[in-house]
Amino acid sequence: MPTRTRKPSLRSAPSRSPRPAQAADKVIRSQLLYLLKGGGAHIGFEKAIRGWPPELRGARPNGLPYSAWQLLEHLRIAQWDILEFSRNPKHRSPDWPSGYWPATEAPPSERAWQDSIRRFEADLKAMQDMVRQPSTDLYAPIPHGDGQTILREALLVADHNAYHLGQLVMLRRLLGIWQET
Repeated sequence: MPTRTRKPSLRSAPSRSPRPAQAADKVIRSQLLYLLKGGGAHIGFEKAIRGWPPELRGARPNGLPYSAWQLLEHLRIAQWDILEFSRNPKHRSPDWPSGYWPATEAPPSERAWQDSIRRFEADLKAMQDMVRQPSTDLYAPIPHGDGQTILREALLVADHNAYHLGQLVMLRRLLGIWQET
């Protein structure tokens, strides 16, 4: 009896999926972006800060060490510092802790408040763009660092932001200006 050869079925054709390393790289980038945007158990920046009444931006309920303005500026400065360290070998960080906090409890003006928000959002987008860029090696040590990687710095931004955004939510609750929606 002659041997039959089977035609290859489309169902049994080998998969043309990306190599495992490429697939894993896409997954980690996607998860980092999710965290940076305030995904999962984290709150997003916009929900935590938008609509803050001007008269309460410098308020500090009894026992709390920071106002909304102080937290906003600290978030902005720290995130900027991490971003600049990640991409600029000539960057020098501010003095700790004085360089990471504003001198006043309240913003000096509406413009200062809005500018801080705008700059925070721009730097967050820049970090997201860095993570999103396939040419960014997330795992390589940053040449001007001492072992840090872009992966570590992106996680640091997400972690630091989540911590202080949580403080902003607590501050909103204590001031009676938090809405669950």
